[in-house]
Amino acid sequence: MIRLFAALATACALAAPALADTPVTIIHAGTLIAAPGDERARTNASIIVENGRIAAVEDGFVTRDGADIIDLSDRWVLPGFIDSHVHITSQQGPDRRLSTFTDSSADLALQGAEYARRTLLAGFTTVQDVGGNMEAVRALQRAINQNTLPGPRLRISGGAVTPTGGHGDINGWSVEVLRSNGSPYACNGAADCARAVRQLVQEGADMIKITATGGVLSSTGAGVELQFFEDELRAIVEAATMMGRRVTAHAHGVTGINAFLRAGGHSIEHGTFLDAESIRLFRQNGAVLVPTVMAGEWVTQQADAGWMTPFQRAKALDVGPRMLEMVRRAHEGGVTIAFGTDSGVSAHGDNAREFELYVEAGLTPAEALRTATVTAARHLGLEAETGRIAPGLSADIIALDADPLEDISAVWQVGFVMARGVVHKAP
Repeated sequence: MIRLFAALATACALAAPALADTPVTIIHAGTLIAAPGDERARTNASIIVENGRIAAVEDGFVTRDGADIIDLSDRWVLPGFIDSHVHITSQQGPDRRLSTFTDSSADLALQGAEYARRTLLAGFTTVQDVGGNMEAVRALQRAINQNTLPGPRLRISGGAVTPTGGHGDINGWSVEVLRSNGSPYACNGAADCARAVRQLVQEGADMIKITATGGVLSSTGAGVELQFFEDELRAIVEAATMMGRRVTAHAHGVTGINAFLRAGGHSIEHGTFLDAESIRLFRQNGAVLVPTVMAGEWVTQQADAGWMTPFQRAKALDVGPRMLEMVRRAHEGGVTIAFGTDSGVSAHGDNAREFELYVEAGLTPAEALRTATVTAARHLGLEAETGRIAPGLSADIIALDADPLEDISAVWQVGFVMARGVVHKAP
C-alpha cells in the first residue's frame, strides 16, 4: 500500500515545485516581522536564502551577482505559520462516519496530499497531525520530506491512546463492527496504556496524543469528562518520556484537564471547561494550551445541519459555544497558547480563521501571530528549525498583502509562500 502511494506521489511530482537552479535567493521585504511578539517589525530588509536555509538577514535591499531576487518590497513578510492540531487526511461532513470504513490508508494518503497542498498555500509551512491513520500520515510525511509532494513540514502522532470505548475508539456501531474494528491503541490499566505508547513510538510517532476526556464527534453518550484512571495517565506520560516523546491530551472537561496536568502532561488540546485550578497547573508545569476555537465554532454551526447523531449534536451545542470565552480566561490567566485549529473538522485551508478568533478573545494581533510562530515552534520542539526568520533556520517564509498588526484579517491575504527554501506561491 505504501509502495502504491509512493508511485502515485512520484507521478504527482511534476506538479510540485523543484528546487531552484540559482544557489542563492534574496528576498526584499518591505516590512519584516521576523519574530512576532519578540521584536519590532523592521522596514526594507533582505533575507538571504541558501540551500533551503536562511543564511543572513540584512538591512536594505541588497543584491549579489547571480542571485535570484524576489521582490516583496510592498508586502509584510513573516515566518511561515505553524498549526499544532490538524487532521490532514480527512475532513468532516455528512459522510464522515461511513468513510471510516470505506477509505483505505491509501485513500487517506491521497486525500491528505490535496489537503496538505491547500494548507501550505494558506501560509502554513508546518503542521502537527494528531490522531491520523499511521500508514497514511507516514507516507505523506515522507513524500513531503523528499519534495515529492508540496506540503507543510509534518509531525505525526498516529492514532490516539484511548480507553476502550473512549473518544479515540470506535463508537456507535453494531457489536460485531465494534469487536472487529476497535482501535489498536485502546488500553485498559496502566501497563496496557504504556504498551500503547510504546507501540506508537515503534510505528513512528513524533509525539503521543491521548483522549483524556470524551469528545464532541464520537457517537457516544459518555460525556466530555475524564475517561482514564489517574494511574493510567501517569503511566502514559512516564512511558512516553522514557522514549523521548511529549504527550498532548484531547481534553474538554475540567476533570480530564486537571488530572492530565497533575500527571505531568505537556499540553492540552481544546481545554473547553478549564478553571482557575487548570490555569494554576498550566502555569506551574509550563504546559501549553492548543485551543482549536475554530472547531467549536464549526460544530456549533453544524449542530442543526441534520447529519450529526443525537449524541454528537447535544455535545456540540454544549461545548462549541464555550470555547471563545475559554481562550479569553486562559489568556488573561497567563496560560501559554499555541496555535491549533483542528482542521479536518473545519475545512483545510481555512486555518487563518483561528487568528481572528484569538483576537476576538482578547489577544492582540501580535500575540495571535506569536501563537503560530515563536510559541508553536517551541511547543513542537522545532524552535531551532522554524518559527522565526533568523540565520540558520529553515527558509519557511510567507508574505501578506496587508499589515496583520493593524488588522488581523490580513492573514487571509497570503501572496507568497516559501517552505524549506522552495517557492510554492510566487508573488
